[in-house]
Amino acid sequence: MEVFLRINIIDGPLVPVIYTLALGAAAFLTIRRPTRRWIVTGTGALIAGSLCAFIVLSIVKLTDTLGVDLSATTSFWVYLTFSAIVLAIVNLWKSKWPRKVVASVAIVLFAATGTVGINADFGLDRTVADLAGISTETPIALPKLPQTPDPTPTPTRTPLSGGALWANWIPPKDQPTIGTIGAVTIPNTLSGFRSRPAGLYLPPAALVKDAPPLPLVIMLMGQPGNADPSFQKTILDAFAARHNGLAPIVLVADQLGDPGIDPLCLDTAKWGKAETFLVGDVVAWARANLHVLSDSAHWTIAGYSNGGQCALSLGAKHPDIWGNVLDISGEEYPGSDRSKRTLAESFAGNTAAYGATKPVTILAGKHYSDMVGIFTVGSNDGSYVTQAKKVEAAARSSGWTTTYFEVPNGGHVLGALLGGLDEGYRVLYPRLGLSNPAATP
Repeated sequence: MEVFLRINIIDGPLVPVIYTLALGAAAFLTIRRPTRRWIVTGTGALIAGSLCAFIVLSIVKLTDTLGVDLSATTSFWVYLTFSAIVLAIVNLWKSKWPRKVVASVAIVLFAATGTVGINADFGLDRTVADLAGISTETPIALPKLPQTPDPTPTPTRTPLSGGALWANWIPPKDQPTIGTIGAVTIPNTLSGFRSRPAGLYLPPAALVKDAPPLPLVIMLMGQPGNADPSFQKTILDAFAARHNGLAPIVLVADQLGDPGIDPLCLDTAKWGKAETFLVGDVVAWARANLHVLSDSAHWTIAGYSNGGQCALSLGAKHPDIWGNVLDISGEEYPGSDRSKRTLAESFAGNTAAYGATKPVTILAGKHYSDMVGIFTVGSNDGSYVTQAKKVEAAARSSGWTTTYFEVPNGGHVLGALLGGLDEGYRVLYPRLGLSNPAATP
């Protein structure tokens, strides 16, 4: 079962096999004796399938069901899938049993092919397990924490640049060239919130004897989504290679519990104490189990899409914990993609209570003395561009040192995530003491 769950459905060897089988099935179902009846029936099936796709896409757009604009590639897959399925259905009538069998199997095959194609366009769920919201990351062995505090520098070890890691870290010869990822379980002692296992990225500098305390990033992914640390590894291994193995430790926490539910990163009667889990349980676990720097200037709360809103809200509420916020394609406020439903379900129609949870409201009238915020969004991501500009302006007005960056044509998919992480760490590295500020463009 686990082998099946780990199948790569983005660019693995099974993907071209699925496409080839679907193409072959479509050809078989299309090629029949070219009678007038079949030409009319086959053409009608393709038109009917396209009409069904048009109706579905129109409903999705009008109701903003997914909260994002669908790309042309995804729309193409929807049209192709519906047309192929209807073509298979009409092959069930007035045909011999071999064709009926192929048509029946093809319906499932076409649906699976469309799912793979659309998923590949988004690029966020690499395996069957990811698509199903199931974690298959193996548990990671945590490095032992030092039993005594780091020694006070002697005259021969006078720290440079105020003790910043970039100026003082000399990597040992046995330091790995890349970091490692895995899963950890965070107890819900304070919150009772039922989360899935968290993901953890440990950079090369964290994997050696006498490793230095490192900055910490707590990352929150989108909805639906998984606590997948592989995206962090993709970006940070490259940064670490340029900076003597130095990178932040990244804990990818699960703020959803169920990928089909949005707990809003708040404590609510309906969805449980998601905020207490993040601020209480996750933070406490990180302090107790990870060799990280303890001050807020070296702690970052980051998030993508649903998680981006969470990161901004939590950072605005708790500057004593996090001195940095990385908001990648974040929603403007909790449940903004279904605000009427959220107002009714989670706030019993109390607009004032709902309004108080919005980041622009939290930021209004406050002044932060040492807070860094990075806001990124795909340049072609429709309303999310407007939302990102709005929350960035609110943060800047509250005294944050902000960066706004548009990922060229990143959309609201993998390109936006990776581009946002890359820009975010570019800005954060000198702030976190991982690179020379004077050398940062």
